[in-house]
Amino acid sequence: MSKLAIAAETEEDRYDTKTQVRCYECGIEDVDSTSGKLPGIVDGVLKANTFARQAEVQAWEQEFTPCEHTLCLEQENERRIDSQDLGHCSMCDLRENLWLCLICGNLGCGRAQFGGVGGNSHGLKHTEDTSHSVAVKLGSITPEGTADIYCYSCNEERTDPDLAAHLAHWGINIAEREKTEKSLVEMQIEQNLRWEFSMTTEDGKELKPLFGKGFTGLKNLGNSCYLSSILQCLFSLPGFQDRYYHPQDPPPSRQAPAEDLETQLRKLADGLLSGRYSHPDSDISASEYSPEIPHQKGLAPAMLKHLVGRGHEEFSTMRQQDAFELLLHLLKLITRSSHAAPLQDPVQSFRFVMEQRLQCLSCQRVRYRSDEQDNISMPVPVQRKLRVINGDQEEASQKDEFKPVTLKECLDAFTDPELVELTCPSCGSKDGFTKRSLFRTFPTTLAVNARRFELVNWVPTKLDVPVVVSDEPFDLDLYKSKGLQDDEELLPEEAEMAAAAMFTPNELALGQLEGMGFPRTRCEKALHATGNTDADAAMNWLFAHMEDADIDTPLDLGSSTGAPGGGAAASVSAESMETLGAMGISPPQARKALKETGGDVNRALDWVFSHPDDHDDAGGAASGEAPPTEKEMAGSAALPARFRLQSIVCHKGGSIHAGHYVAFIRKMLEAEGEEAWVLFNDEKVVRAVDVDEMKKFAYVYFFGRV
Repeated sequence: MSKLAIAAETEEDRYDTKTQVRCYECGIEDVDSTSGKLPGIVDGVLKANTFARQAEVQAWEQEFTPCEHTLCLEQENERRIDSQDLGHCSMCDLRENLWLCLICGNLGCGRAQFGGVGGNSHGLKHTEDTSHSVAVKLGSITPEGTADIYCYSCNEERTDPDLAAHLAHWGINIAEREKTEKSLVEMQIEQNLRWEFSMTTEDGKELKPLFGKGFTGLKNLGNSCYLSSILQCLFSLPGFQDRYYHPQDPPPSRQAPAEDLETQLRKLADGLLSGRYSHPDSDISASEYSPEIPHQKGLAPAMLKHLVGRGHEEFSTMRQQDAFELLLHLLKLITRSSHAAPLQDPVQSFRFVMEQRLQCLSCQRVRYRSDEQDNISMPVPVQRKLRVINGDQEEASQKDEFKPVTLKECLDAFTDPELVELTCPSCGSKDGFTKRSLFRTFPTTLAVNARRFELVNWVPTKLDVPVVVSDEPFDLDLYKSKGLQDDEELLPEEAEMAAAAMFTPNELALGQLEGMGFPRTRCEKALHATGNTDADAAMNWLFAHMEDADIDTPLDLGSSTGAPGGGAAASVSAESMETLGAMGISPPQARKALKETGGDVNRALDWVFSHPDDHDDAGGAASGEAPPTEKEMAGSAALPARFRLQSIVCHKGGSIHAGHYVAFIRKMLEAEGEEAWVLFNDEKVVRAVDVDEMKKFAYVYFFGRV
């Protein structure tokens, strides 16, 4: 849900510019730019956005939409206002940063903004006094019809499809407008370009740059720090190094290497791990008179970025992205690619099996279900600190502060039992079930996403809740499932299917969710997963599972069991088998995939890619086919299951629309003969300090089994 990134250096950083007017008609090389109408023309040309500037804005641009308040805007009696000279705020003398109320035509100054732009928030006060919610920033209006439009009711920037007509109501001809101030997006770019993780020690000294094998930085391509941080963490893992770093072998022979994932990952591995590109930038000379310490130029993984994003709705754009979502997308692409023996899929080291236990509260019968996955998304318990005012405690209202929580508390929350409202098909009780998920096996590398979000006015908001994670190894033995016990009695085979059929969603909660715009299928699935009582809990579940491949598949617990004779095996059409066969999928695997996904070809294809070694059960094998051997479970069930933190991806920035990603990785420093934490900040690679503070607010954790 979080979309966080930073843009690259600007055109102004790269070039010195000189302005000269040349007349090709007269052949004059240097025309006086102050003569005749030239000053206005030159000024207009210089103020126009260059292609580089447009691309820079596009890299940060958010996808704004209209809202009910802009679409259903009702304006008061029209009148002409003094707009070309911008007038001044109706409550003070400010003549810039003015916002026009589109409902009544009031001019009010905005909030004080980054870069020294003044503002006394009189536009906001006008909204509070009158409940007029939609305003446009006068200085941002362009002849093309774009402008900053803010809806105070939604507390979001919006668009107005009828902006020209709404401005004409107040005597403003949009075609004659001239943009005189930076837009909110442009100011956001300027602010985000200044985001920087501390590269100095407490006494003000620059952190020591590191060079050599495994210490190569990645240049920021513009909105690419989310990609760089994930790649650095992945290629610090032995599985990825063994799979893609082969310095003794020639590059793969491909007709279109730029479109081949194997080639691009091999190229990146060579660049990151060989050390050939990890040396100080020769264009920077350190001296006693210059405080600047030379870092590397860094590699530019432009081809890989394009290839990874190709065809993806989000990663193919230049908009800010989420590092954890990128990790999941990248792992899926790698799994789907070819891994010729003896090479192995490096994502296999991430895979493990979670076991879900469902128990009827009345008859105590149970059902176990296993699901293979490659990560966990862990909720972070939120406990706000209280402040003391006049001897009384009350919850902090201005800037929220949160009590630290331990990693164990987060894991406890992740594995705690929850109540599910279902009718038991065995005893008929409506008391419901308890549902709990525990580890059946453990991976070699455990990827954990720390969910630090809370819905504020239905908008996911980032919370800075500290999570205390030690550098020392810790046990996950307590979170291992014990499996079916001797004294437990299983529910009938049709239990899940019958329970799903008998499930009746809470009508009140269902109506609330549908009123928010969620499709009914998603609402029913969310209510079923969260106990069928609370619309808020169901909405949280929906936000966390938006990217699920089966999010729009109607609720059918029977289709996920995979048990012979269950609902999943109901029908496998010859046409679907033929479709999958044309894609090179063997008949046994196609049959199993279709059974597991209720006959849906698209979901079956996803299932095949995520279960490359899983084939049909013996009962479904065609005549003459040898029954395949049972697939070995991903991960290891051996105990003790001890893990240690290996790397983290961190984000800095108070807004989910701004900030910067970096990676901290535990590395062996051969020159110093010890392990240390290393900060990978785009192309800058330095020995880190104060890592404990950064670990508390990491967004993605990578734990290695020891």
